[in-house]
Amino acid sequence: MTGPTTFPLTSADRSRYARHLVLPDFGEVGQAQLKAAKVVVIGAGGLGSPVLQYLAAAGIGTLGIVDFDTVATSNLQRQVLYTEAEVGQLKCHAAAQRLKAMNSGIHIEPHAIALSSDNALDILAPYDVVVDGSDNFPTRYLVNDACVLLNKPLVYGSIYRFEGQVSVFHQWINEAYGPNYRDLFAVPPPPNQVPDCATGGVLGVLPGMIGTLQANEVIKLITGIGSTLSGKLLLVDALSMSHRTIKIVKDPQNPLTGTRPTIDKLQDYAAFCGITPTTTNMESITTQELKTWIDDNTDFRLIDVREPFEYEEANMGGTLIPLGEVENNLDRIPREGRVVVHCKAGGRSANAIQLLEQKHGYTNLINLEGGILAWQAM
Repeated sequence: MTGPTTFPLTSADRSRYARHLVLPDFGEVGQAQLKAAKVVVIGAGGLGSPVLQYLAAAGIGTLGIVDFDTVATSNLQRQVLYTEAEVGQLKCHAAAQRLKAMNSGIHIEPHAIALSSDNALDILAPYDVVVDGSDNFPTRYLVNDACVLLNKPLVYGSIYRFEGQVSVFHQWINEAYGPNYRDLFAVPPPPNQVPDCATGGVLGVLPGMIGTLQANEVIKLITGIGSTLSGKLLLVDALSMSHRTIKIVKDPQNPLTGTRPTIDKLQDYAAFCGITPTTTNMESITTQELKTWIDDNTDFRLIDVREPFEYEEANMGGTLIPLGEVENNLDRIPREGRVVVHCKAGGRSANAIQLLEQKHGYTNLINLEGGILAWQAM
C-alpha cells in the first residue's frame, strides 16, 4: 500500500504537522496521505487507546472505532485514553470525544456494536487499513478473514502479562499479498488454555508499548516509508526489555489463501475457537427473559463466573465462582432446578457450562446471552 489519494494541506495543517513536514521521504506528500486515509481500530481498550491517540495526533483523516463495551474502573490502569469521569460510558463514544478534543481537524466514526460475521464486511469495507486491538481469538480470526476477503492490510497486536506481539498481515507487497494470521496460527488454542487479561493480568504500560508500534506500522503502510512487519512477527518482552523478530511463512494449507482455499465467506468464529459448544445443545436465556423470571419470582440460582474485581465493579447479585475455580466449587452449584450462569459477555459462562456438562454431568445449566453487558444495556 502506498497511500490513498492525497488531500491538500491547509496552512493550519502545515503549522500543526510541521515536525512531519521536515522529515526526509515524508514531507507534505506523506502528511497529505495521512489526511486522506481512513483507518478503523477494532477495540478501544488497552491497545486501541494508544493506537487511536497517536493516529489522531498524526493527522489520520478518518478514524473508525469499533467497540460496544463501557469504561470500567479496572480499565484505567492501562487504557489511558479514559479518565474516571468516563467510567460507565461507551468506550467508542468516550474515545471519540477525547480524540476530537485532541485534533478537531479529523473525522471520527464510532461504531458502538460488536463485530460479527454478519456486519464485519460492511463495517470494514470503507477503510484503507484495519487495526486489530481485540483481546480474544474469535475476533482475531474474524478480523483477519474479513481483511483477506476485502483485500485490506491488517495491523495486528496482542498482549499478555509482560509480553506483546506485533505484525502486519495481508499487505500487498512485491506484487503479492503477504502472510495473514492463519499462516501464523492455523488453529486457535483450546478454550481456557490462554487466559485473557482479566484472568492472566497485564502490565499497565505494555499496551502503550505495543499500541504505539501498531500506530507506527499504520503510518508506514499509508505513506510507504520504511519497511513494515509484513512476513515478520515482532515479540516484545517488557521484563527483560528485549525483542526479537521471527519470520512468518505462507502456509500452503491456509484455508483462506493456500493452494486449495476452502473459505470464501465469514464463519462462526466462536464455534471455530471452541467457545460455543458444538457437541451439546446448550440452553440459553436472554436478559429480557431473565428479567421476566425475576419479576415473576421464578425460582432459579444465578452463578457469576467472572473475577472478583469485576464483581466488585458491577454485579447482578449472583454467587461468585470465577471460571478457574468452578471445578473446586461443585458443591456450590446445584444439580437440580434452574441455574443461570453468566459472565461479562457470555463466553466464559459458555465455557463453564460446557465443562460442567461434559465432565461433571450437569443438565440444568442455562447461559445468559450477552452476560452482564447485555443486562446493563437493557
